[in-house]
Amino acid sequence: MADDATNEAGPDLTQGVAVETIADGQMLAGHVGDQAVLLARRGDEYFAVDAECTHYHAPLAQGLMVGDTVRCPWHHACFSLRTGEALRAPALSPLACWATAVREGKVAVLQRNESPAPVTPTARARASTGGGAPKRIVIVGGGAAGFAAAERLRRLGYAGELTMLSDDAAPPVDRPNLSKDYLAGSAPEEWVPLRGDDYYAEQHIDLRLRTHASRIDVPAREVVLDSGTRLAYDRLLLATGAEPVRLSLPGMEASQVPQVPHVHTLRTLADCRAIIAGAASARRAVVIGASFIGLEVAASLRTRGVEVHVVAPEARPMERVLGPQLGDFVRRLHEEHGVVFHLGKTARAIGEREVTLDDGSTLAAELVVVGVGVRPRLELAGQAGLAVERGVVVDEQLRTSAPGIYAAGDIARWPDAASGAAIRVEHWVVAQRQGQVAAANMLGRAETFDAAPFFWSQHYDVPINVVGHAESWDEIVVEGDIAARDCAVRYKRAGRVLAVATIYRDVESLRAEVEIERGRAAR
Repeated sequence: MADDATNEAGPDLTQGVAVETIADGQMLAGHVGDQAVLLARRGDEYFAVDAECTHYHAPLAQGLMVGDTVRCPWHHACFSLRTGEALRAPALSPLACWATAVREGKVAVLQRNESPAPVTPTARARASTGGGAPKRIVIVGGGAAGFAAAERLRRLGYAGELTMLSDDAAPPVDRPNLSKDYLAGSAPEEWVPLRGDDYYAEQHIDLRLRTHASRIDVPAREVVLDSGTRLAYDRLLLATGAEPVRLSLPGMEASQVPQVPHVHTLRTLADCRAIIAGAASARRAVVIGASFIGLEVAASLRTRGVEVHVVAPEARPMERVLGPQLGDFVRRLHEEHGVVFHLGKTARAIGEREVTLDDGSTLAAELVVVGVGVRPRLELAGQAGLAVERGVVVDEQLRTSAPGIYAAGDIARWPDAASGAAIRVEHWVVAQRQGQVAAANMLGRAETFDAAPFFWSQHYDVPINVVGHAESWDEIVVEGDIAARDCAVRYKRAGRVLAVATIYRDVESLRAEVEIERGRAAR
């Protein structure tokens, strides 16, 4: 994340630039006064919008223009160049638009267009889909998919009752930050909430925290809470997410956790705060698991000056997802920052001051973080009789097997057009985008979820972006130099590119995303 800053780089666009300096399909970064502005051309049309992504403020000029949209180079958000609308998560807020004019062979940026007036409940009612619009929508889950759905419902003009149930104590947060910048101490807590506390009241979203849905009465179209309260729905979105896997070993049983309060998993803001508090006094930490979460935690704790040991059963960290080449790179990167790996080993017990490994050796530990994966929370869907097969089965519009019920995020198993298989992934951006599509479809829009899966992982100053989905492959093609942190790694099966991982090749990652979505990944 970066702070907002004025940027006078590039030409003064109020003075105009020669039209031949911007080719069709190209973008130019400039400024209007002290405001950074992006100028883009499509045919004989010129568009001007704010130059920074509204997610983490990436420079959009370094991204990719696709038709009349621009995709962010860092985390693949997508914006309309015509309206500034945030079309795809992780960005949720729009860009400001500027008027342009072509005069005497130059295109100039004029005044900033007025922002649309806030949508009032009355205006929402007029904008709703008419008599067929659902009167009551209930969202179960306060994570990425649930929040993105609620936000888009209101942005689309939905005026009906909207209830979001979350068993978390905190309003929806930017969960990637919990293992990255916020945990490392380089981002303040005010960056963590997805929206301020007043947002939910202003948007008439009935956010109920610390609230657990115990079952769904499908025939009655009601969600039953632990308290016995029944909430009627016309449309229901299940976005129950996933929960951390707990190890079945001494020190992690629920009955023992109060006796070993230095043992943590990481999923919620409360979890992250607890780890930060523990890191303040800990000299040595053991991270169990060499997953993305585990190694991001390791990097964040090293940034805080804590000695870190990583215990994992595999021979290479993240080899199953990234392959041996990137796995070796990630290990070396962490070792350069002082992380000590204990690979090919598992934890046998966790004590008050040590972790015992399966070979009988012990590691001193004042702080233990367990990051061995998550499991989807499928109980509610299973109880309701929905089709469940390694996830909640949904169609391309994210509809479940029960009328009026949709599923999105970590629990959803959907038909992936790119691979031709049904897949389920646990990526933040995928969950957000599915929530957005489900929101539109609950209003009758019949949108298809066809976005290529995308996630990013941050290790110190090295970002790894992955687009596509490859559960297995028969060939890995490395382009560039992994050690030099300049590469694209393509994962292929039967000659077809299923996924692409990149380091500091942002435009190449975006192009791979477009190719995968268009079904023409290179062979």
